[in-house]
Amino acid sequence: MLRGWPQCLWGCRRPPLRRGPELLPQAAKPHQVRPAFLYLGDQCDQYRKGIISGSICQDLCNLQQVEWRTCLSSVPGQQVYSGLWQGKEVTIKCGLEESLSWKAGADVAPRRELVLFDKPTRGTSIKEFREMTLSFLKANLGDLPSLPALVGQVLLMADFNKDSRVSLAEARSLWALLQRNEFLLLLSLQGRGHAAPLLGHCGDLYVTEGVPRSSGPAAALPALLRPLLPPALHGALQQWLGPAWPWRAKIAIGLLEFVEELFHGAYGTFYMCETTLANVGYTAKYDFRMADLQQVAPEAAVRRFLRGRHCERSADCTYGHDCRAPCDTLLRQCKGDLVQPNLAKVCELLRDYLLPGAPAGLRAELGRQLRTCTTLSGLASQVEAHHSLVLSHLKTLLWKEISNTKYT
Repeated sequence: MLRGWPQCLWGCRRPPLRRGPELLPQAAKPHQVRPAFLYLGDQCDQYRKGIISGSICQDLCNLQQVEWRTCLSSVPGQQVYSGLWQGKEVTIKCGLEESLSWKAGADVAPRRELVLFDKPTRGTSIKEFREMTLSFLKANLGDLPSLPALVGQVLLMADFNKDSRVSLAEARSLWALLQRNEFLLLLSLQGRGHAAPLLGHCGDLYVTEGVPRSSGPAAALPALLRPLLPPALHGALQQWLGPAWPWRAKIAIGLLEFVEELFHGAYGTFYMCETTLANVGYTAKYDFRMADLQQVAPEAAVRRFLRGRHCERSADCTYGHDCRAPCDTLLRQCKGDLVQPNLAKVCELLRDYLLPGAPAGLRAELGRQLRTCTTLSGLASQVEAHHSLVLSHLKTLLWKEISNTKYT
């Protein structure tokens, strides 16, 4: 049953992400953010009126079989909770505002209330909804031959009760979910093993597999100690309190495989636009899970933002936190290629994550390969061939070291 509400219903503050010289839309002030119980009340009221639908609505609103536990969000307007549903540890996400504004036509304008559940309109046929969905995916992922298959996934998820028809409430709920950055990426990456599986939804609220453990430096420290210790000590303490080195190597291999998935995957190329260890998570078996997909953006969206953008310096050509492109100072326009591909940014993380505590016989070669990796540029001539070769060498080196140990 639904238990007592978590304490941090209003969220906590953190600085907004920079995107070039502007700031992304400011987080809502505390009094502007609806507490989760009010959000849930609205959601269930819309469900009972037949406005929205979804596979978890009955358990959430009528049977009260979803247990809400800890508030996990540090951002007002992004309400994320751990929970329990059908005996599984889950993550519940609701009332999210995008931290990366990458949707078509939403370049710098502040976002209004994102979901009104007003599309599609009454009278829309399933054929029209299919075309509407395909057009949306083309605008946000690029014109890819694989998109009809993704549209098929959307329709299957909409028809959660398997009655071979999509009602207006089902269609409106899926359309609302597609407006969520992370949901669209989760849908695109389902079945790959490195993103949390989607378990259910109700309107634009969705539930995924439980929160992975974080590999960030603070994650290994007791909560009461974190604010008391200088940041310089966090990394050292992580080595003592975090996973043993072979487990870290296994997590790193999963992260490298995730980079492969983002590079020319089935639904296009994606860029990691905030690359930190805080987003590197893992399961109880030390399999890599991306902890936060809010900072991952489709190539089409990043290029649309950069194309023809006026700039005085390279800092003006920044999407999200660290997706940067050069500025052509003669034309005063951003160029299309990013300075660093995903792999180079990930290898910078892995130097601090893997080199401390690495086996003595491996440290020199691992350090050399990671240095080579961090020098990769985003130029197409390097990305196509050199990128794949460097990534393959790194994975092989790590697998060779841990393949004959108890850690596999």
